[in-house]
Amino acid sequence: MKKNAVIMAGGKGTRMKSDLPKVLHTILGKTMIERDYESIREAGAERIVIIVGYRHDLVEKEMEGKCEFAVQEPQLGTGHAVMQARQLENEEGLTLVANGDCPCVRPSTYAALYETCKDADMVILTAELPEERPYGRVIRNADGTVEKIVEYKDATDAEKEVREVNMGIYCFNNKSLWEGLALLNNDNAQHEYYITDLVEIMNRLGHTVKALTANDWQEVQGCNDKAELAGAEEYLRTRD
Repeated sequence: MKKNAVIMAGGKGTRMKSDLPKVLHTILGKTMIERDYESIREAGAERIVIIVGYRHDLVEKEMEGKCEFAVQEPQLGTGHAVMQARQLENEEGLTLVANGDCPCVRPSTYAALYETCKDADMVILTAELPEERPYGRVIRNADGTVEKIVEYKDATDAEKEVREVNMGIYCFNNKSLWEGLALLNNDNAQHEYYITDLVEIMNRLGHTVKALTANDWQEVQGCNDKAELAGAEEYLRTRD
């Protein structure tokens, strides 16, 4: 089964306090986007599209000759980012959706997402965090499939007790992905298109939504500021 990938890398990364696009910050001598790309390629991705935005010329120069690009301007949410990868719309197989600011994800984790998605339409990478954080809670059905993702601010007290959270990395049957994107809307306070809304859409279409729990929550963390980047670097130094 053919494996595609979309890497979302359009953000400025305001909390990095730098004019450099967030994904071009380095960790152990390599940019975050390079590390993520290498892991996804090693996991078997044959066709990779990087979604660029802020100072996209710099990101394109960094990754020139390695993959394809699509520009997201303006930036209207995660779902909107994936919509820009039009060159994948008629592809067969599976499509991984990853973030360019997650430099610690192992190739084996991405490979497991592809494998899990062979008998699903959407797979969400989740983790169980050791402490309370305001991440979206993953609510499962009795059979283990995913009913919904509830954003922390919208969660009930009982839902906030759920320890399994969404880490923002996904895999899709590509045909189901584009079927779902066609139904995605921006009817929310921010007027943005959110990839998490695809869970409800997939369920409404009768499709199967699964979750894969990462063994190590630190592996799948994003880096939003220099403190988190330093933490990720220390994690990589000590990881076996």
